[in-house]
Amino acid sequence: MCIVIVNWNVCDLLRDCLRSVFSSQSNTAERAGKLVIEDVQVDVKVVDNASLDDSLSMLRSTFPQVQLLQSDTNLGFTAGNNLALRECNHDYVLLLNPDTLLAPDALSEMLRTMHAHPEIGALGPRLLYGDGTPQSSRRRFPTLAMALMESTLLEQWFPNNRSRRAYHLCDSPDDIYQEVDWVNGACLLVRGALLSDVGLLDEGYFMYSEELDWCRRMAKKGWRVAYTPEAIVTHLEGRSSSQVVAQRQLYFETSKLRYWSKHHGTVQTVFLRSFLLGTYLLRWLIEGFKWLLGHRRDLRQQRLAAYGTILRSGLPPAGTDRAS
Repeated sequence: MCIVIVNWNVCDLLRDCLRSVFSSQSNTAERAGKLVIEDVQVDVKVVDNASLDDSLSMLRSTFPQVQLLQSDTNLGFTAGNNLALRECNHDYVLLLNPDTLLAPDALSEMLRTMHAHPEIGALGPRLLYGDGTPQSSRRRFPTLAMALMESTLLEQWFPNNRSRRAYHLCDSPDDIYQEVDWVNGACLLVRGALLSDVGLLDEGYFMYSEELDWCRRMAKKGWRVAYTPEAIVTHLEGRSSSQVVAQRQLYFETSKLRYWSKHHGTVQTVFLRSFLLGTYLLRWLIEGFKWLLGHRRDLRQQRLAAYGTILRSGLPPAGTDRAS
C-alpha cells in the first residue's frame, strides 16, 4: 500500500498526521525498516507544494523513511496527488490529508474491509471533527436542487432542508458498512487496479469536488464505493485552504461548476452559475448595507473584497478561462 499526503504550509499538522500513521498498532510490524499492516507493506509519500514553513526540514529530520516529492509551485490538491500517484505501483493507494489523525487500527480496518469486499474499488472511513463529533463523509451524487442549496444563502436560510438531508444520507445510519455514491477525499483508499482503469484525478480541479468527480467516473466504469464505520479518522478540516479564504470560495464554486459541466451538461451549468453569481451579488449588497450602517466595518470590508473577487471572476468552471 502507498499512502499519499499533499502538504502546503501545515508543518505541525503533517507531523501529527505522520505520527498517527507510523503508530498504527493493530497487526503492525517493522520489516527491514518498512511499515507493514495486515501483511501489506506500506510506503509513504509526501508531496510538498512549495511550503514556506518548516515542513521540509521536519520531514528530513523526523521522518527520513518518508519519500519526499517537492514541487517548486503550489500544484493544488489534485495535481499534487497525481504527482505521487504516477509513481505508485501498489495494490492499494490511500489519499490522506495532512490535517487528519488515524485511529490506531484505522489502516488495518480499511484493509480488512477491502479484503472482505473485493467488489469495492474505493473505501472511506468514519470521519470525526477535532472535538470528537461526527463529520459527514458519505454522500449521494448531487442533484441540481442540492447544488442550489450546498453552501449557499439558501442553505443558510434553510439549514435542515430535504435536499441536504438526502445528499448527506441522513436517512441511513452511519454505524454500519454500506455502499454509497461517493466519500470524502480526506481519507480515501482505492485499489491500484482502479488507477489504470478509471485514470488519475482530474487536474482541472485545483481543489474541491475532485473526489466527487473521481467516484462518478468510478461508477461509470462499474466500480463500487463503500463506507466503513469501523475505521475512524479525525479530520481537522480545512487548515490548508483556510490560509486563503477568498480563493478557497472561488475554488469551491468553480470546481462545483466544472463537475456540473462534465456530468450534467451546459444548460444546467449555465443556470447554476447564474444562480451562484446572483447569491454572491446579494451577499455583496447585504455586506455593503451593513458597512454603511457602521456595523463591524473591518469584517464587512473583508467580505466585500472576497465577494467582489468572486463576482469579477464570473465563476468560469474550473479549468477554463471563461464561463460557458
